[in-house]
Amino acid sequence: MPEPYEPNQLPLNCIDWAEHVSLIGKANASLARYDEILQASVNPEILISPLINREAVLSSRIEGTRASLEEVLVFEADPDGDVNPKKRDEIAEIVNYRKALRLAEKNLERKPLHVNMIKELHAVLLNNARGRYNEPGQLRTIQNYIARPGQPIEQAIFVPPYPFLVPDALSNWEQYLHSEEKDPLVQIAVLKAQFELIHPFRDGNGRIGRMLVPLIMYTKGLLSRPTFYISSYLEQNRDEYYQALLSISTEGDWNHWISFFLRAINEQAMENSQKAREILRLYEEMKTRVPEITRPQYAVSAIDTIFSRQIFKASDFVRISGIPKTSARRLLKGMSEEHIIEVIRKGRGRRATIYACIPLLQITG
Repeated sequence: MPEPYEPNQLPLNCIDWAEHVSLIGKANASLARYDEILQASVNPEILISPLINREAVLSSRIEGTRASLEEVLVFEADPDGDVNPKKRDEIAEIVNYRKALRLAEKNLERKPLHVNMIKELHAVLLNNARGRYNEPGQLRTIQNYIARPGQPIEQAIFVPPYPFLVPDALSNWEQYLHSEEKDPLVQIAVLKAQFELIHPFRDGNGRIGRMLVPLIMYTKGLLSRPTFYISSYLEQNRDEYYQALLSISTEGDWNHWISFFLRAINEQAMENSQKAREILRLYEEMKTRVPEITRPQYAVSAIDTIFSRQIFKASDFVRISGIPKTSARRLLKGMSEEHIIEVIRKGRGRRATIYACIPLLQITG
């Protein structure tokens, strides 16, 4: 079989800092502008919730999951609906990804990022999903590999380090995480790649690796909240993403990967900023329209509920918004008539009517 990869000791001594100066400046500036939007928002949650949903879908899609954002949200609104088992597993992966991101943000309020926290996130990620039998939350004890479907290890594209090397490699990774580097974005590039090359788990390494990007950004003080999502760029440039990672193991070419990662941060920060501005514009528009339909004291709760769920049934709307049932149902009817929300599935028998905020889905879909 191909020789297992032997991780570099961190910090690296092969970074060509001069080569990356321009991209470092652009990426840091774009990221700062994105964080300014988050900080300026009176209620950052109206931005974060739709963007987290989008990230969960796109990060899982890189790994072959095909469930759409709408399918995930419809399932959450009606878990007892008709969904084939394969699609149900895919949806579970996406829901778990979002749960892990939320847990990470909560944990980072109390303690710094560390390997045991990452294990906890991994356990959430694989819980009751396709990877449930791949030792959730545990470092791998077997030699795994990456290959095309059905191919043996002899034809592997990449063979990670021997299992007995994983704990020491992660210890070195964690020491570097908590050290200072000339530029934190370059440091994050190295940390993300090194984590995925160590491949510490039997499954879910790529998703955890992408999840680590905003968590480390927050740890390094680059973000006011750990809410930067990179999977859109990586999904659109999947071949280059994998090739840049592979070039580290095959050629020792860290600078190619660092350049790719900095471009990804720059372009993704600009896209995230644009998405955030579009979400805020829609929110402000709804703040003008919804009070015309209901009592002023209900308007903000109604809008915030829509932005937190995007697709929902009436009982969820009542529960989350806290609006009295009679007023809430009247409000749903009024918002539907004004096309603020749309009925995407009419209720029948015991099946509830499902509503969606189509403009918000168009922004984040």
